[in-house]
This record gives sequence, C-alpha cells and structure tokens, in this order.
Amino acid sequence: EAVAAEWMLEFACSCLCRHFAEQSGAEFRRWRDVAEALINGLSQIPPHQKKTVYLCQLLIRIAQGKSLGVKFENDERISPLESALSFWTLLEREEMKLEKLHEDIRRLIQIQIVAVHMENRYFKEAAEVLERLFTDSESDKPLRVKLATVVKTRDPYVPLLQSFSYSLLISKIKSYIELFMKENEANFLIQEATKQVASKGLGATAWQNRPVEINENDKSDLERKQRFVLSIILLRDVLGQKLATSTFPIFLICLNNMQNVGKNGVSLASSRKRQRWTHQEDLELKSGVREFGVGNWTKILVHGNFNNRTSVMLKDRWRTLSR
Repeated sequence: EAVAAEWMLEFACSCLCRHFAEQSGAEFRRWRDVAEALINGLSQIPPHQKKTVYLCQLLIRIAQGKSLGVKFENDERISPLESALSFWTLLEREEMKLEKLHEDIRRLIQIQIVAVHMENRYFKEAAEVLERLFTDSESDKPLRVKLATVVKTRDPYVPLLQSFSYSLLISKIKSYIELFMKENEANFLIQEATKQVASKGLGATAWQNRPVEINENDKSDLERKQRFVLSIILLRDVLGQKLATSTFPIFLICLNNMQNVGKNGVSLASSRKRQRWTHQEDLELKSGVREFGVGNWTKILVHGNFNNRTSVMLKDRWRTLSR
C-alpha cells in the first residue's frame, strides 16, 4: 500500500504541476484535491518524497496567493503566500543546486506578500508582515529597507512592485516546475499510463465520444467528468496489473477522501477513528512547537513523525497539553 500511495502521489504531483503551468483552473483544483487527500493519508513523509509533498503544498498556496481570505495556517495573520514561503524554504533545503532560481523565487514571494496586502489597501498589515518576513541578517537588509519605503508610500503601483510582479513569480515557478518534471519523468504511473493510452486509446476515445443526450450547458462539465473517470479507470488498470488485489483499496480510500473535500479545499470527512496520543507523538508535537512556534501546525505535521494525524488534531492536542 505504501508503494502504491507513493506512485499515486507522484502522479498527482505531476498532474498538479502540468495544470499549474497550463493555468487550467478546474483541472488544477481537481488534482489539488487528489494531492491533498493523498498527503493527508500519509502517517509520515518518506524522505525521498519530501520534495514532492513540499511542491504540492507550494503550488496550492501560490494558486491562492492573491486571496487574503483563504487561510492555510491557524494563525489568521498568515496569508497564502506567506504560508507558501515556508514550503519554499523547505524545498530549498532539499536541494543545493539552482541557487539563482531559488533566490529569485524567494525574493519574488517576499515582495508579493507585501504587494498583495497593499493592493487590498491593508497597509498596516503590510507593515506587520514585513517584520515577520525578514531576519536581521545583512543579506535581507537591502530588500527589507526598500519594501519598508514602499509600504510608507501606500502606493501599490510603485516601480519595485511592478517590476517584481505576480506574473513574474508565476513564470519563475513554472521554470522550477519544468526542471522538477524533467527530474521525475521516470514516474512509474506516468510510464504505465502512457502504455495504456497507446494500447487502449481508440477504445477510450470511442467510449468518451459515444452519443449522450445533453444540452450545451452541461456538455463541458460532462466532458471533464468523463476525462476524470477515464483517468481513474486507467489508474485502476495499472494498479490491477502490477499489484495484488488486496493493495487496491488504498486507491479507493484516496478517492473517497477526495470526494469528501469541499469546494474551499477543506476536508469534510469526519469518520476518522479516534486514537490515543502516544508519548512519542506528544514529544514530537512539543519539539515541533519549539522549532516552528504555536500555530504553525502544517509545518509541524510535515516535519514530525505522527501516526495518521492532521494539523487540526495537532492544534487540539496542543490545547489539551497546554491545560
């Protein structure tokens, strides 16, 4: 099951990258839900899949970067882009090359965190976020000073913000995605799916194009659903060929979790069985709070060794321990 889950997560991340690069909103959101369901189903992240998980989380947050009302962290002050920056930091730690691209993306995220607040006329919050973003290190000082000056002007259209725009950030992220995809083109499910499409392409096309009585308003939605069902059938065929039957339920569980994800991306599933917190999990939680601070439950979850927990569970357990 663990091996099958790894294949599916890599496949979901690949689809997420492709639809982010193509700016396919509906398809991106669909694979976002799949990726989140798979990530939430992990009891812990295998070391070799950390980059995959971090990249999924990064893209999900960048896609919502201009929506200050969307929250990924329990700390209400943390915007989607500020949350994205934490995952970009984790990605940087996983690889030592691409230093120039890393630096460009980091700078663009930092600038756009401030810019998005200013575009929404949240000047006080822009000043506050500036304090959280930068350390006292000399390397950060020039940009911090420039952004502090920009915030004082209360003008979201100053040259600095226009030169380091959100569209430029997206372009740089796409460049990173392209390199990531090349490194991971040997993904097992993609290779097997390619073989399946080649061998069954005519049959799939015939199935998809069979006459159906629908009106024009429903046509595009039906086509999207058909493509999604085809992808599920394709994955089922691949897993059925390569794995024992007993391993396939993990895929069905993943799909069920995905179907229980609401439009706002928050899981609605509430059937998870309650399980006692172990002493080791409590130690992991305390260690994570010391390292990342109270409220950063997603980062604590990613770095800790927890037994099938969610960030909400971490928050509730911390509240209990704090009493």
